[in-house]
Amino acid sequence: MHDDRTLTENRLARVLELRLRPAVHVRSLPLEVSAHHVPGEPVPVPDGIAGPYRPIAPGASWGPAWSTTWFRVRGTVPQDWAGERVEAVLDLGFGATQPGFSAEGLVYRPDGTPVKALNPRNTWLLIAERAQGGEDFEFHIEAAANPLIFDPDAAGDPFVPTRAGDVAPWLRAEAGGTSADTPLYRLRRMDAAVFDETVWELVQDLDVLSGLMRQLPEDSSRRHQIRHAVGRALDVIDLQDIGGTAGRARALLAPVLAAPAHAGAHRISAIGHAHIDTAWLWPVRETVRKAARTVSNVTALMDDHPDFRFVMSQAQQLAWLKEERPEVYSRVLEKAATGQFLPTGSLWVEPDTNLSGGESLVRQFVHGKRFYLEEFGVETRDMWLPDTFGYNAALPQLMKLAGIDWFLTQKISWNTTNAFPHHTFWWEGIDGSRVFSHFPPVDSYNGDLSGADIAHTERNFRDKGPANRSLVPFGYGDGGGGPTREMLARAHRLADLEGSAKVHMESPADFFAQAHEEYADAPVWVGELYLELHRGTLTSQLATKQGNRRCEHLLREAELWSATATVLLGDPYPYAALDRLWKTVLLHQFHDILPGSSIAWVHRETEEAHEQAARELELLVETALRRLAGPPDAPGSSIVFNAAPHTRDGVPALGGTPRAAAPRVTPVREGDDGGYVLDNGLVRITVDARGLITSAYDLSAGREALAPGAVGNLLQLHQDFPNQWDAWDLDAFYRNTVQDLTEADQVTVRGDAVEIVRSFNRSRIRQLLTLREGTRRLDIETTIDWREREKILKAAFPFDLRADHSTSEIPFGHVQRPTHSNTSWDDARFEVCAHRFLHLAEPGWGAALVNDSTYGHDVTRDVRPDGGTTTTARLSLLRAPLFPDPEADQGAHRLRYGLVVGADIADAVREGYAFNLAERTVAGAAAVPPLVEVDHDAVVIEAVKLADDGSGDLIVRLYESLGGRAAAHLRTGFPVTTALTTDLLERPLADAPHLPVTDAGIPVALRPFQIVTVRLTRRPLSP
Repeated sequence: MHDDRTLTENRLARVLELRLRPAVHVRSLPLEVSAHHVPGEPVPVPDGIAGPYRPIAPGASWGPAWSTTWFRVRGTVPQDWAGERVEAVLDLGFGATQPGFSAEGLVYRPDGTPVKALNPRNTWLLIAERAQGGEDFEFHIEAAANPLIFDPDAAGDPFVPTRAGDVAPWLRAEAGGTSADTPLYRLRRMDAAVFDETVWELVQDLDVLSGLMRQLPEDSSRRHQIRHAVGRALDVIDLQDIGGTAGRARALLAPVLAAPAHAGAHRISAIGHAHIDTAWLWPVRETVRKAARTVSNVTALMDDHPDFRFVMSQAQQLAWLKEERPEVYSRVLEKAATGQFLPTGSLWVEPDTNLSGGESLVRQFVHGKRFYLEEFGVETRDMWLPDTFGYNAALPQLMKLAGIDWFLTQKISWNTTNAFPHHTFWWEGIDGSRVFSHFPPVDSYNGDLSGADIAHTERNFRDKGPANRSLVPFGYGDGGGGPTREMLARAHRLADLEGSAKVHMESPADFFAQAHEEYADAPVWVGELYLELHRGTLTSQLATKQGNRRCEHLLREAELWSATATVLLGDPYPYAALDRLWKTVLLHQFHDILPGSSIAWVHRETEEAHEQAARELELLVETALRRLAGPPDAPGSSIVFNAAPHTRDGVPALGGTPRAAAPRVTPVREGDDGGYVLDNGLVRITVDARGLITSAYDLSAGREALAPGAVGNLLQLHQDFPNQWDAWDLDAFYRNTVQDLTEADQVTVRGDAVEIVRSFNRSRIRQLLTLREGTRRLDIETTIDWREREKILKAAFPFDLRADHSTSEIPFGHVQRPTHSNTSWDDARFEVCAHRFLHLAEPGWGAALVNDSTYGHDVTRDVRPDGGTTTTARLSLLRAPLFPDPEADQGAHRLRYGLVVGADIADAVREGYAFNLAERTVAGAAAVPPLVEVDHDAVVIEAVKLADDGSGDLIVRLYESLGGRAAAHLRTGFPVTTALTTDLLERPLADAPHLPVTDAGIPVALRPFQIVTVRLTRRPLSP
């Protein structure tokens, strides 16, 4: 037999694309189309439907950027189409890019009922299942003209800087963008057509067989069998009468489609999914419409496919639908009741888990799970987080405390250096908690169940042998869209097909239960899941990160002082305001907002939201503190409040007390060679005439912190032009060139601070160095007018330390990372995340860097000619990427960081909190005892609040912060009747007895890094 493999496969590709797919809607007629344009923000659906329409025809342009065009389509079904399935083919001119990256539309009936969405891969609309003939129909389309900021299918560089992501001042042409009046799209096909079901089914048959055939080995018998059957089917198709011959072709393909899969074939759980970024290349307001479009699509599919299951993983998006699109939300409730629509994920949004604070992550679970419980009666058991830029090592414990048994993500498959060794495994956190986890080997959260997807899943699965199951999330995503009827057709054909894995549509719970039963002894991965990519997100868009950090600490204070005022004074607790403000902050922790990887519009709105939240929180704090402090008993009398979890300067943690005078700042004295010295008896800081720190001397230990000949607080500028993903990535080669900023415009004394001013390129930096009495911390306040492009600014501290690891704060604890690069895994961690502190030490002595808004750090070490080791820690202060926001980080910034000399881990923890939670001084005379305090230095009280259920119970969340065991007593400043430990949703833990309430307090034993939530029921006060 002669070899005709290439001939047949190429023939199939051409016939399928150029003849068969177009023949699905071969009989058609044009529709009557009219439109009206809505500039600016979207209008309510009734207003859009009622708008002033004017005729428009295919070929006409529409859609200035970020505007909405409403189309009205009308037609009459021809009499000779009676009995046929009639559909509209509505191609608004999207282009070939993925759904959600460009224009999208939602179709409505004239009464405003949503029908389904339109996107580049989904242009059909059902008019009649069995047409009567002669009936009129009318639909309206709300079409969003979203500019294509990023085209993943573009040839060349898709990361071209554009101002299309900033609508203020509405893309003025003179600003380098597109004119606000320039249409982006051109109307294409707007037809009514007969849907030929037989032809459509033939297309799906050939699509699946083609995909499978091309993935099989060239010389496999199965590939030859399929090719032979395909060739015979193509032979019987009359290209001038496709509808009349499609049935015969399907009959010839039926035997190869009926051949069952091997008994041991890999099993794939196909789960409908649409990853909808809560903001990214579009603003938050557009995400509300994206959610409505996707949900309308999938609920319509569920009507025709009872076995179709779809998961939606962000409670915020469903809450938006409930509030703003109740007609769409009613369909969610309908399909949730049938078990087809599955709330999942347990989170309010899919957050960045590197940058979000510990209590923020708690509230992501609390608000997410509570929404699903209240709205659907569903206790979600999984954390579904396919796309974020690394996963901190505290998450397993948080998941367990939230009642979560399973974890799914995808992003680690993007690693550029090391392939993660498992797809199914146990993930162990810093406290020892373990969660059963899965990374779908399809390597995508936008799967389409193509032959390539299925074959790659099976080939790539790394746990073959002991395990034989994996999961594929299928459906268009990033901008939404979800599964299509073509994808469901693939799933049905692949359920039991020889040569393929077995594909079954089911729920995440079904998959995880079966996978766990099959592979209960899966391997264990301990510690963080570090993404070897997107390291620049630790630094991009500083203002967004600063707003988040500030709001996180203000929320702590607002809850603490409001609860204190309620318990001690009987003041009302601001439940509703705190709930709303938490949700605002949680929303803006989404994994393309907080990391700084969204368009300018998103970050501008985020900064405004943070500012508004901060103003409201400051007012809540001020109101509570004024009540607690009481009236002054003498002119100038005041109370100092300390929201930090450690006593400082005589003020108790979480309480307030009168204090005669604030701690003094060490005066500056002149040093040698035109420099200055700050000396408080504990440390001595020497600054030279260039404004560089030449010595940081620990007077108590008699030890110099800085390496010989090195200088501290050295600002360094690097070229920062990654190979791709500008705002996301920081590539290792940035370190190959560096500009040390050693020249100063001026170095002077300003009050009790050393002031340094430096100018470089078009930027200017002003720093104030201060040292207070009684502290080992040098504070560095930095104001920058940042005008760089494609640069990263670092602050370096070269320590005379042989530290084999660095210690970085993460939520509810810390992690250690090697300072060497022995392995490729070590080398890939060249930029790491630390929250409030980074610590370096050798036995007996250490130093820490603390900050108020910096997350990116790097640590390197070198052996000097004298035999000593220099370990250099650097903070990443600012970046200047051009995509997707060409003005990212431009302008004025103020940030603070500090050097703590002679610090152990406990010092670093304490100083990190103190640096971010300033004391507050309020006029008054009433000392305020803490509501709660703990008698163990390693135990940190993270949150004090009233229970969310309005019972008046007090919730105290605490954790062990040093990585050891702690036997502590929790003491209260009010009478307590009962104390019990709870989960994160403030529900009693199963089998957890009540904690004894003793004269010494409530005993709490914690293992390393353990988080404990205690619920205290207050004893009613006697009248």
